[in-house]
Amino acid sequence: MALFAQDEAIARQYFEKGEFEKAIVYYKKLCTKNPNNRSYLMGLVSSYQQSEKYVEAEKVLLQKLDNGNVYPVLYVETGYNYQLMGKMQKAETYYNKAIATLDENPNYAYAVGNAFKGKTLLDNAIATYKKAMMLNPEFNFNYDLAYIYGEKGDIENMYEMYLDLMVERANLVGNIKRNLSRFIDSNVGNENSALFKKLLLKRAQTDPNVLWNELLSWLFVQQGQYKSAYAQEKAIYKRSPETSLNSIVDLAKIALENNDAETAKSIYEFIIAESRDTQLLIHSKLELINIDLANARKKDNAKIETAFKQLLAEYGENTQTLPVQIAYARFLAFKLSETDMAEARLKKALELPINKYAEAQIRMTLADILVYDEKFNQALIYYSQVQKDLKNDVLGQEARFKVAQTSFYKGDFEWAETQLKVLKSSTSQLIANDALQLKLLISDNKLGDTTQVALKLYAEADLLAYQNNDDGAMAILSTILSDHKGEPIEDEALFKQASLFEKHGDYEKAVLDYQKIITFYPTDILMDDALYKLAMLYKNELSKPDEAKQLLERIIYEHQDSIYLIDARKEYRSIRGDQVE
Repeated sequence: MALFAQDEAIARQYFEKGEFEKAIVYYKKLCTKNPNNRSYLMGLVSSYQQSEKYVEAEKVLLQKLDNGNVYPVLYVETGYNYQLMGKMQKAETYYNKAIATLDENPNYAYAVGNAFKGKTLLDNAIATYKKAMMLNPEFNFNYDLAYIYGEKGDIENMYEMYLDLMVERANLVGNIKRNLSRFIDSNVGNENSALFKKLLLKRAQTDPNVLWNELLSWLFVQQGQYKSAYAQEKAIYKRSPETSLNSIVDLAKIALENNDAETAKSIYEFIIAESRDTQLLIHSKLELINIDLANARKKDNAKIETAFKQLLAEYGENTQTLPVQIAYARFLAFKLSETDMAEARLKKALELPINKYAEAQIRMTLADILVYDEKFNQALIYYSQVQKDLKNDVLGQEARFKVAQTSFYKGDFEWAETQLKVLKSSTSQLIANDALQLKLLISDNKLGDTTQVALKLYAEADLLAYQNNDDGAMAILSTILSDHKGEPIEDEALFKQASLFEKHGDYEKAVLDYQKIITFYPTDILMDDALYKLAMLYKNELSKPDEAKQLLERIIYEHQDSIYLIDARKEYRSIRGDQVE
């Protein structure tokens, strides 16, 4: 038995490597010793076909058919071999024989239909499934038929069958949505998407099934129409008051992640009006504050602070409001520079009866504020505690990165690099990428510069940017770019400067910096970052979709290991309206 397994593995390996003549030798030996093993037979036939030895494959198949008690799939395989030989009439004869076996036993439909699908003989597969359902009304091959109609480009038929199926079998809804995603994208003008919407609206007018609202909401989310999705979710909720608010909460999160703050705000206001769940109310009210905070100016700070205070006064400073307390502390430190007050609040929060993850989040925030206050050694203590307590958790890995980053700020480049080496294999791709960028920044700029003047200047600028002292950061970056031109630090300084220009709405200057990186540093680690950031500037701020599309194409085709690849494909589709595999 072990010998057969070894021979089969060798045969398969030769086949996969394209060494079909060698595969034939092993499959022939296996078939001789195991004449009833279909897997070995199919391996031999496929090897002959790949070698264009169709006559040899024909002999093997016909010999098997002459033995009696024929497995119906052999008719499909024989027909397909004749098709490869260009003998279509003979091929059709055997295809029909395969379908005819269903008269004897309709259960053959599973194997015969799959065999036809595997050969992309879609019309034959359709005929097989339809005949089986006619012979045995208990059979339901509509899921397979719908998929095949999609493959054939008969989109309307596919949609109708899938929609019928979702009514009949709720357990298939998730799988069907995944299949539908191949035909629906973020382009509102997509014909397939428009057809799907039309069919859903037609059904909704004649059938009060809430499923149609759910699918319309799903469709609108795929197209980035979150306001329309919200209208559907609200309709679902109002028709079924006992329904959970979970899907509406999820939609708010999706809208926020896709920069539709207006819709997210409306959703959270709706949740606050409808919910009686204390935790959900706290979460929603905090998110409303965060939305206001994201676009706030200095004059708005007093109003936002009042909102924080009111929320804490309403629900108390306890474990339920811990996210509010952390957010308020960050606001006090990073927006009002009230670092002592922020630190005191967080230390008080550590006294609450909380689990180790909540404790770690508080310690991380406390350390972030201590870094802002340039109390580096105290910050390192807190980061190290989190790193030790949650060593194998993403939060622990983030703490290790913060240790490296803080060491970088204080000029301890050796220790920073030591920490970063470990993080290159982080389970979080984002952390691993950030760690790699910082490590290369340090290592590239240590070479040939024993005083590390440029690196120290960059670290100072980076810290000032962290402290929201953008003018100070820009002044130092300008010095680096004039005094250290042509040195490895230049592309890092350009990227940091571009991000600050972008933050302050000086888009044309940001464009110039990103373009310099793309032109003069095409092999640098920041290349894909610059491509993506510039593409998003063109798309979202400068109304230049064609320029954005060209940059996204470069990420898709030239930087397939980029962390921006998935987002680049998504954005590319939103511009072009077609699918990028």
